[in-house]
Amino acid sequence: MHITAEHGDQHVTLHLRGEFDTFYCADLEKEVAAIQEAGTPNVVLNLRRVKFINSTALGAIIKASKALTKDGGGLAISSPSPFCKDIIEKVGLDRVIKVASSDEEAAAALSNSEAVESTSTASPEDLDPASVIFRLVDQERLRHFVEQAKATNPVHNHAFGSEWAGLGRMSGLDSDGLRFLWDGGNTGLSAFDMGQMLAVGTRITTKFRLPLLKAGFVEATVAVTLLEEREGGVKVGCTFEEIGDEAREAVGQYAKDMEFLKEELRKATQ
Repeated sequence: MHITAEHGDQHVTLHLRGEFDTFYCADLEKEVAAIQEAGTPNVVLNLRRVKFINSTALGAIIKASKALTKDGGGLAISSPSPFCKDIIEKVGLDRVIKVASSDEEAAAALSNSEAVESTSTASPEDLDPASVIFRLVDQERLRHFVEQAKATNPVHNHAFGSEWAGLGRMSGLDSDGLRFLWDGGNTGLSAFDMGQMLAVGTRITTKFRLPLLKAGFVEATVAVTLLEEREGGVKVGCTFEEIGDEAREAVGQYAKDMEFLKEELRKATQ
């Protein structure tokens, strides 16, 4: 990871580029310490070009924010990449540290102590890091619900068939299973029909990312154990049935990382 500093009147903007993992936490600490020694109270952390960040790095950001606040200044995050934005929202970091869509907004928030809406400069083409791609194991069941819908596949953009996949958004993940939201995509199905299609006991294959790890996509076969109809979609809870040992270990590590970050955030708000 590379860090470049851009100096303003009452703040310094640190532009981070690359992968922000444990190895580079000391670099951020040194940069922030140097800024404090120079008498500048505020730091804007630009994460637009950070494509990966792990739990230890997020902990380092929290530590830097606390150090600056203690000295009467503060830290704000600007322009988080899609990857960073997803993690920030998942762990609730945006409830503790200001997040803005630009360096200017972040700097203004620090100087005025005003809340800034968390946004992103992500392009529409970026696949949401929280995406869950799922397919029904029972193809007959799939055809029963969607063959007559004449919709297009949200992943591959072709008509429904044996390769159809739904695209949901992850809402929870632990060592036992995952939870995701599905709005039906372009199927034209009502929330009731979606609930019938993914009823409790339905087996589906899934592909999802582990944002805090470099494992890429994880594949697992799951069984639906919870189904809630909501306005405009459904919430689906699943239990792992078939998942590789390496993938299970990665999911377990992700759960531990999330607990670590939640504890760090709890300490930061005390």
